[in-house]
Amino acid sequence: MEWVAVPGAAVVPILGWLQVPDRALSQACPKEHRRVLGRRVQGPWGCPCSTPLLMVNVTGQQQWCRLLQAIRLLLALAGCDSGFGQATARHLDAMGFRVFASVLDPQGPGAQELRRSCSPSLTLLQMDLTKPEDIQRVLQHVQAHTNSTGLWGLVNNAGFNDTIADAELSPLGKFRTCMEVNFFGSLELTKGLLPLLRSTGGRIVTVSSPAGDLPFPCLAAYGASKAALSLLMDTFRSELQPWGVKVTLSPLQAGFKTAGTTCDPAFWNLQKQRLVASLPRELLQAYGEDYVEEINRQFIQFMKVAVEDLSAVVNSITDGLLAANPAVRYYPGQGLGLMYFIHHYLPYFVRDLFLKGFFINPKLPRALRQEPTQEAQAQGDKPCSSITA
Repeated sequence: MEWVAVPGAAVVPILGWLQVPDRALSQACPKEHRRVLGRRVQGPWGCPCSTPLLMVNVTGQQQWCRLLQAIRLLLALAGCDSGFGQATARHLDAMGFRVFASVLDPQGPGAQELRRSCSPSLTLLQMDLTKPEDIQRVLQHVQAHTNSTGLWGLVNNAGFNDTIADAELSPLGKFRTCMEVNFFGSLELTKGLLPLLRSTGGRIVTVSSPAGDLPFPCLAAYGASKAALSLLMDTFRSELQPWGVKVTLSPLQAGFKTAGTTCDPAFWNLQKQRLVASLPRELLQAYGEDYVEEINRQFIQFMKVAVEDLSAVVNSITDGLLAANPAVRYYPGQGLGLMYFIHHYLPYFVRDLFLKGFFINPKLPRALRQEPTQEAQAQGDKPCSSITA
């Protein structure tokens, strides 16, 4: 596989990007410094340049690219202080790239961990994707530090969901919040950085979810926002092709274990209680509180066996940023290919059964259960009368 290489400059919050425009190539390294191929050099050890460099062979030509990459917050409320965002930020920083990582709380434990484990070149930026002023502040910071070099890669890794329930049971506000974080936040950030990405012919890698392609039970709000995000990025892929910008989508298999509230049973039990308390009386009677309880129980059980190794995700993001010809879609995680095969080639009822067996299989709502009524039970308790001719 060919890798696009570049002098190590690097990224913006919660996203990732890298490379340098041809016009800046001569400024990055003199011609004689570009003769070494196939190894990474840093500063005085291989090149008089002061910034870390990564050499690559692109379609048979030796080329240096200035890497600017942004690692996007994994969870809208947690930023890069956990999960895929934090793991990817550490990985790219270890490769010698300069990273701008956004976090919700710059003084939180996740941000402190990034400061402890990463090099001084990593920059932490506070950003809440639900606040346009935060996004604009981050855009201004990134633009100020990349205007002279351009930006190579953007990694959209935003994801938020705090409701596991049927679409009818999910409050309308939850749909709006998921769209605000998972779709509109990513849209505003991507549009704001496109001038820098177009100047370098860089990369956009977006972490999505199979819930945006398949009707996962009880994930309507989250899935709808991810479906919108996936279609948006596919549109960007087509529209930005003339500019040389390559757009990659990486739907993650449900069941990766990340830090924070995602796998915390106490958090989900609290969310379930709040949901039950917010439901109209008639709706709660139709479904039954035990229906909501069972959904919550199955989801918590599902997360207990979640995969802790995030390397498959980190590797797919890295490949989307650095491969000379990245895939349009990556499918990290075991069983994801089978899931999409069932979705595309087998009847819908087979897919629905598969998803219920894999994720959550809700019980029948109370109103649909054939439970004996009090009157029927009373009649059943009466002694049978004798029949005479």
